[in-house]
Amino acid sequence: MTKQVYTDYFFDEPAFNTHDGGYVPLVAPDTPQNALAIPPLASPDSETTNEVSYTVTAQAGESQLLPGKKTKTWGYNADLLGRTLIFRDGQHIHVTLKNQLPELTTFHWHGLNVSGPIIDGGCHAPVYPDKSSDIDFTLHQQAATTWLHAHPCPSTAEQVWHGLAAMVIVKDDHEDSLPLPHNYGVDDIPMVLQDRRFHEDNQWDYRADYDPDGVQGPTAMINGTINPYFDVTTQKIRLRLLDGANRREWRLHLSDDLPFTQIAGDGSLLPEPVEMTHLMITCAERAEVIIDFGKYKPGDKVVLYSDDVPLVEFRIHDYNPDTTELPEHLLDINPPAVDPTTPIRHIVMSGMDESVALDGKKFNMQRIDATQPMGQAQYWDVTNTNTMDGGMVHPFHVHGTQFLIISRNGKAPYPNEHGYKDTVGVNPGETVRLLVRFDLPGVYMYHCHIIEHEDGGMMAQIESYDPSLPRPTYKLMDMDTLAKAFAAERGIPVSELWMAGMDSYEKMGMKM
Repeated sequence: MTKQVYTDYFFDEPAFNTHDGGYVPLVAPDTPQNALAIPPLASPDSETTNEVSYTVTAQAGESQLLPGKKTKTWGYNADLLGRTLIFRDGQHIHVTLKNQLPELTTFHWHGLNVSGPIIDGGCHAPVYPDKSSDIDFTLHQQAATTWLHAHPCPSTAEQVWHGLAAMVIVKDDHEDSLPLPHNYGVDDIPMVLQDRRFHEDNQWDYRADYDPDGVQGPTAMINGTINPYFDVTTQKIRLRLLDGANRREWRLHLSDDLPFTQIAGDGSLLPEPVEMTHLMITCAERAEVIIDFGKYKPGDKVVLYSDDVPLVEFRIHDYNPDTTELPEHLLDINPPAVDPTTPIRHIVMSGMDESVALDGKKFNMQRIDATQPMGQAQYWDVTNTNTMDGGMVHPFHVHGTQFLIISRNGKAPYPNEHGYKDTVGVNPGETVRLLVRFDLPGVYMYHCHIIEHEDGGMMAQIESYDPSLPRPTYKLMDMDTLAKAFAAERGIPVSELWMAGMDSYEKMGMKM
């Protein structure tokens, strides 16, 4: 039986960001090619079979991205982006978070099932300059590609734009046992997809580029590399793709329409491999794909494109034949049962530009918008009220859990959406039903992951609680405290402070 090969991007074409009035098209760079930077693995401070300790430092630096002057950048244990962290299911993990930046930041573990709000690292867990914080958690999670990024509302977008994003790979025994590429940096390749605009002296200028519907730049940056190539030395490679951009969707395909196979999404392996020639990922989504170069010979080149712009050139070298085959089944998915008496939670993403809102409101750090008992499975119906004419795909993200996509407008999810996820692109006029369960207590944010939209208020908070225990009182950060801290760190009065998202509140006559 011939396996189906999917040849479209699944999402609604009229909503592609190419149709948006503020769209910034990518332009192929005219600079020399550079070897694709592979983020080095972070070295644990200590490690045993069951425990591991890391120190993660947010720091400022400079990066040689283009010929000429170096670009001022931020990163985690690096000048730009960060060293890749490896966690294992069942491990007890200790992390010392250090801030050597000139302003406060937070460390958000996007995709990890950890308690909120402090360990999760959203806006309620600031680490101030020259200070550190310690977190501990025991990870219970399937193998996945997750990531770490800054999340200090309403400056999340600007800090990610500066470079604060790093891969976090979760491993488990089941995934280890499968015949997949596992050699990090050789055939198991992290690939952070971002875009930037370079200004005078090769510098980034976030405020000059600011757009309330998401900041974009014409130059693709892959793992912090401009115009990269990768030397292929094995017949098959595994790409761990992360849309780490503030706004940009990536519509990916290979030269010759070479098919590739998706094996995993955000939070787990897929139940079955999905073969395709085209893949679209929205902001913060991840996809693991396997490319088989078996029909190519040394000296050949294969190019990864987004739309019609080249992103990475794969240069084929000698390799040993690889006759391994992917299993037809990768992972058992066992959805938790939903009590039929449990009401469906309805969530509405609305607006564009400064008018973005969630359930008709803008985010307030001290407001809990919803509650859900820990361990209770519930359907969430997430609606995007934008129209197809001028609207956009909103990527919806939930902190502290992995959900299952049940349906899109009552129909089956896309073929590559049957594993666990934490982010889902919702088309204009569409309602996506999710199956959500929190396994840990805490306060968690849920929001659009066009980062300027979350900074602009398309975000809310839910408290997961243990119904057998008294409800705890959480100390939640407030905007006035954060604003005063940012202003003091920048040496200006609060009245002169500007951060992404502030305009959205002010133009709607609202206080952050």
